[in-house]
Amino acid sequence: MYPVAYAAAAFPFAGIAIEQKKENTSIQSEQVRHINRMPLFNSEARYKWVIVFSGFLSLFACLGIARFAYGMLIPGLRDGLQLGYDQLGFISTANFAGYLAAVLIAPGMIHRFGARVTITLGLLMITAGLYAISISNSYLPILVMYGLTGIGSGFANVPMMVLVSHWFEQRQRGLAAGLMVAGNGSAIILSGLMLPSLIGSLGVEGWRTGWWILSLLVLAVVILVALLVRNDPADINPKLKQQPEDDLAPILDDQDHKINMPLLVKLGLVYLMFGATYTIYNTFLVSTMIDRYQYTQTEAGLLWAWLGLFTIISSIGFGSLSDRIGRRLTMAIVYAMQTAAYLMVGFEAGETLLFVSIFLYGVTAFAIPTIMAATVGEYFGKRWASAAFATVTFFFAGGQIFGPGFAGVMAEWQGSFAFSYLVAASLTGAAVVMCAMLPSHDAVRQPAD
Repeated sequence: MYPVAYAAAAFPFAGIAIEQKKENTSIQSEQVRHINRMPLFNSEARYKWVIVFSGFLSLFACLGIARFAYGMLIPGLRDGLQLGYDQLGFISTANFAGYLAAVLIAPGMIHRFGARVTITLGLLMITAGLYAISISNSYLPILVMYGLTGIGSGFANVPMMVLVSHWFEQRQRGLAAGLMVAGNGSAIILSGLMLPSLIGSLGVEGWRTGWWILSLLVLAVVILVALLVRNDPADINPKLKQQPEDDLAPILDDQDHKINMPLLVKLGLVYLMFGATYTIYNTFLVSTMIDRYQYTQTEAGLLWAWLGLFTIISSIGFGSLSDRIGRRLTMAIVYAMQTAAYLMVGFEAGETLLFVSIFLYGVTAFAIPTIMAATVGEYFGKRWASAAFATVTFFFAGGQIFGPGFAGVMAEWQGSFAFSYLVAASLTGAAVVMCAMLPSHDAVRQPAD
């Protein structure tokens, strides 16, 4: 049906998961169930929330700082190095291309070295990349270093989101993933409030100090995350490695199922739509406010910080909502709201609708990654969680590569990002229909023949 998509979907499974034994997943299932039956004061029961805190910090650094702060630094780069919007778009595309490369490599890294080592390595790469950008003097070094930063983001994000399935049962995964993704919004708030005043006070070279400070923030996160993250509940209580299964039926995602490749492709295409569209809005919204609405960088930064506050609602609120009303319905609602947000800014219909657009986008911005992390765990189980999440993230990363480069070229040609926002609206509108066509959880979670 989708031969190219099937080939892409199959790639991350090569060399991983084949060696995983069913008995290992049964033990892992029991570990999660054991944790969730424990009183809150037991260390194993508490530590899953330490994992959530570690995830919050990791996403704060690997996406919130390394990716979403870029929009606030575009005006400084544009003025300081005389770069065009097409070049700025391609710098962002390089970051997403690096992320895509990491997605292909990450499953093997996780399988061989574990999530903890992979996450730490990714955050160290981000630290080095951001610092290198701060001392760069031309387009090409920044392009390369931001690509390196993208690789680090992939190494940190993919294994961290996979840990949700290792530490939490189905009923709490949406909330856990949402709390982690809230780190993105916190970083957006920080960048919106800190960077404009910093850059303004330091003049045309202020963007360099901005990148340098961001690299120091990520370095601090590296130290904390390396100390806190654990790959598995058994790392906290070694006795869990020998924990026998009880007489309860195993939870749904520990059944021995074959990979449903058509479903995996459908989820990947749904995630691709998010990757192709949010990158346009996130990358160029601040530039749009400055160029089309004549805001100062400080005023645009304040609105950017408000957007970051709204995104915290999106990650936690919609994650919890999906636990209650289902993943596919919640994703359809999110995409419908984002479609409205893109249309409002695309038609350039005035400040009031700009504010409404920022609100609608903000409250839904990171809902899709939150829900997708939980969805993959439910459809494919912990046995395949790492490879399946890497696969849908491969589609997502492919969409990200398209978005900013396309928008930058169109803005350089047309002098506006309006057309790109309208294209984004058409894609998210299509995603609403695609979500509605996904099968229910019960329909696919049947034992393989």
